[in-house]
Amino acid sequence: MFSKIATSALFAGFCAGLIAALLQIVFIQPVLLHAELYEGGSLVHFGAEAVSATPELPGFDVMRDGLSILFSALIYVGYGLVLVACMGLAAEYGVRIDTRSGIVWGVAGFVALHFAPAASLPPEVPGVAYTDITARQIWWWGTVIATAVGLGLIAFGKGPVMLVVAVALLAAPHLIGAPEPEAFTGPVPPELAALFAARALGVGLAAWVCLGALAGYFWQREKIGRAHV
Repeated sequence: MFSKIATSALFAGFCAGLIAALLQIVFIQPVLLHAELYEGGSLVHFGAEAVSATPELPGFDVMRDGLSILFSALIYVGYGLVLVACMGLAAEYGVRIDTRSGIVWGVAGFVALHFAPAASLPPEVPGVAYTDITARQIWWWGTVIATAVGLGLIAFGKGPVMLVVAVALLAAPHLIGAPEPEAFTGPVPPELAALFAARALGVGLAAWVCLGALAGYFWQREKIGRAHV
């Protein structure tokens, strides 16, 4: 079982991490670099003169972007280990794991780690107003855990009580509310911040769907291979 989890997570996570890194370089990095121009004062929002929405940005940097690709691959290998471990636990209770069901697992992972926290604490570009980082991390981890447990109860729980508990867990972090700054200030245009949040969620969804599909595929392939031994 451990070798199956490790093999599936390694291949699926590495491939999904590469896909995520490429999508981030194409869609997210330009927005970050653009926001850094406002943060550093090179561009001024609502200044005396109109500012181009498409300024000249730095190109591909081998060191910076190469490390980003490596870190992304390693992060998604970690995600893959957690995801495949959950798949393995479900498989012990007779749940079928394959490419199609893996996509569902991937979407669930995206909802727990990206979409649910972003509903009250969206991804932020450099230069926007923010609150205490410790409070944000506590709320984020609480939201991820509550969402993951809630989704698990919806998928595998039995009876209306479990459904009620699941809904309560999904709603609780947002009813409590995420930490917010005292005032919304910052040099970055809100349009740029909104574009970053939208693209970050889009890339996250694509990467997690790939991770889930690949994890399910490698899991099924490993199972078939062992059956023929």
